[in-house]
Amino acid sequence: MSLPTVLKGRLSLPVVCSPLFIISNPDLVIAQCKAGVVGSFPALNARPAHVLEEWLERITTELAEYDALHPDRPSAPFAVNQIVHRSNDRLEHDLALCAKYKVPIIITSLGAREDVNDAVHAYGGIVLHDVITNAFAKKAIEKGADGLIAVAAGAGGHAGNISPFALIHEIREWFDGPLLLSGAISSGNAILAAEAAGADLAYIGSAFIATQEAHAQDAYKQMIVESSAADIVNSNLFTGVHGNYLRQSIANIGLDPEALPVSDPSKMNFGSGGTEKARAWKDIWGAGQGVGAIKEVVRAADLIERFKEEYKASRKRLGIAPAVAVTKASATVSCV
Repeated sequence: MSLPTVLKGRLSLPVVCSPLFIISNPDLVIAQCKAGVVGSFPALNARPAHVLEEWLERITTELAEYDALHPDRPSAPFAVNQIVHRSNDRLEHDLALCAKYKVPIIITSLGAREDVNDAVHAYGGIVLHDVITNAFAKKAIEKGADGLIAVAAGAGGHAGNISPFALIHEIREWFDGPLLLSGAISSGNAILAAEAAGADLAYIGSAFIATQEAHAQDAYKQMIVESSAADIVNSNLFTGVHGNYLRQSIANIGLDPEALPVSDPSKMNFGSGGTEKARAWKDIWGAGQGVGAIKEVVRAADLIERFKEEYKASRKRLGIAPAVAVTKASATVSCV
């Protein structure tokens, strides 16, 4: 197992925050990175297209200013998610801007492409590709991805249906590079469990929907707080790809969560961020099975602090020594 060089000594917790469609924005990303975990956002969240440069300039500038003031504990790097499906007509434009601002990490979704990986490597970035099966994982590495995000059962948004223990085990049989695990991770206990299962980093999304910085409706945040695993419904109706959604949000628009029709995956279209049905993300809300651990809407930094305390307590309970990180200034500090 290994950690990408860009992350060594830059994390206060082994966490990458997943890019949340519509929800992730510069406020959330900057707060996540300053708290010592990787913040990320989908490039398609910046609309219209020219807004992406404004976001990248703001994030890189504010994080650089923070690092100058805190050389002993610099911010974590940030990531941009690129939908590499052929229907994304913004991909070339968005990749060019990521190259201009030298975005450290690119997260690719819905297809593995050598040309995209080559473009990122050309400016010195790394590519993490999300996968839901071992077969897709092998294809991603064959095409040049640097690391993998195992999206297992229980994850929010476009989720897989394989147990995290099974998926991580199968990938680790042949891959010893950077590996992240996604799937109902909403506590420090679950972060440590991801490491114990064989992942290098936990990949967390749904918990950050219920933060003050997140660009989500207040009703969405409250529904996260009030929901449990039993309130999550899996369907491919809304984007053509199977994903997990909040039951009540489906019922609220007059659909029966127990009798959803099946969509045609061939009709996926990300030219404007999704199909016509995918625009229902504004009203039909995605979330993972870990929502039961989210009890209130808080600042992102406070949520991360809670994760740190839980993670520390879990390590202590199991008799594991505190994690240690080394900053860029080579000062050894206790991570959590």
